[in-house]
Amino acid sequence: MNYEPRLKKEYREHIIEALMQEFGYKNKMQVPRLEKIVISRGVGKATQDKKLVDHAVEELTAIAGQKAVPTISKKDVASFKLRRGMPIGAKVTLRRDRMYEFLDRLITVALPRVRDFQGIKRDAFDGRGNYNLGITEQIIFPEIDFDKIHSIAGMDITFVTSAKTDKEAFALLDKLGLPFKKNK
Repeated sequence: MNYEPRLKKEYREHIIEALMQEFGYKNKMQVPRLEKIVISRGVGKATQDKKLVDHAVEELTAIAGQKAVPTISKKDVASFKLRRGMPIGAKVTLRRDRMYEFLDRLITVALPRVRDFQGIKRDAFDGRGNYNLGITEQIIFPEIDFDKIHSIAGMDITFVTSAKTDKEAFALLDKLGLPFKKNK
């Protein structure tokens, strides 16, 4: 028996049909889908301490369940003491089953642990059907051990969809269960 993530099964069995009715698609292939989730984190103090990037990579690896990679600076910025080729952050790209597993954990476990959580912003779409979510503390994820963290840091989570418009992407992410704020 093959394992299939809960949200992937939900998408296949219910969400595709609901989006086809809502937007009048004639073919299932026209229905927008979640293509990937990118979790990234910049480490500003990495110019002074190279080990901070290693800690960021370890934390993102624990959160995502997939090996994160350090990101490298593309330019020299003298005011930040940054040289081209220096590690300055970390990122991980999730696709297929791992993407749905992470999304499920984010919705059901991590976001409800945010203090005074009211929902996520509706206006963080980029105009091409992608959504960006900023998280201020990595400790909302149960995979992070409080004793091993060096400092509280945030991260950016980007949801890349095949949707052509923000309205279609919103409908997709809303049906997948992202807890958007009820009113703007």
